[in-house]
Amino acid sequence: MRVLLIEDYDLLRQSLEQGLREEGYAVDAARDGETGLWQARSGNYDVIVLDLMLPGIDGLSILKKLREENSPSHVLILTAKDSTSDRIKGLDMGADDYLVKPFALGELLARVRALVRRKYDAKSPVIQIADLHIDTTARSVSRGGERIDLSAREYALLEFMAHRVGQIVTRTEIWDHVYDDASTAESNVVDVFIGHLRRKIERDGSPRLIHTRRGIGYLLGEVQT
Repeated sequence: MRVLLIEDYDLLRQSLEQGLREEGYAVDAARDGETGLWQARSGNYDVIVLDLMLPGIDGLSILKKLREENSPSHVLILTAKDSTSDRIKGLDMGADDYLVKPFALGELLARVRALVRRKYDAKSPVIQIADLHIDTTARSVSRGGERIDLSAREYALLEFMAHRVGQIVTRTEIWDHVYDDASTAESNVVDVFIGHLRRKIERDGSPRLIHTRRGIGYLLGEVQT
């Protein structure tokens, strides 16, 4: 899943960026309002973590512009303002959630996970596809009761496809949601990671769950090839 972090305080931004990356998110970051708004408009983000007090364009103005432009990204507001009226204003302007500073990293991660589930209309944190079990809270995967160890990037790719179970996802869509601007755009990188996933979740003769649709992309689910 891809996250945009717009926060001007360097230490906090760097800490949150590291924490999100360690959880497997593709993260882009901005330290001012103008840059953040440009990135939000040009990127395909699942969640935008948005500070209100920013140099240049403030967070509420960014939020207003994004909602006027029908941005599909879910927005989590960060703010030092703790009044009920401030929270109401942000939510009424189109924010999806609100987190008051200071906060624990674990809470922010939980809220980001919840917003990802909401975006893909997933009510439960657990995704079950045949005998493949994906726990998006624990970020753990098992098949037939046996744990499967995945890298952070492999897990991110699997979760994105699982939220689109039964649908064809193109290589471009995968790149847009699983990789950030700092990633090296090698032509076959998506195919390579799909290959890694297949070897891990379809080992020991397990029925195929990842299907190639030539010239289009991939599909995760129980279907006839």
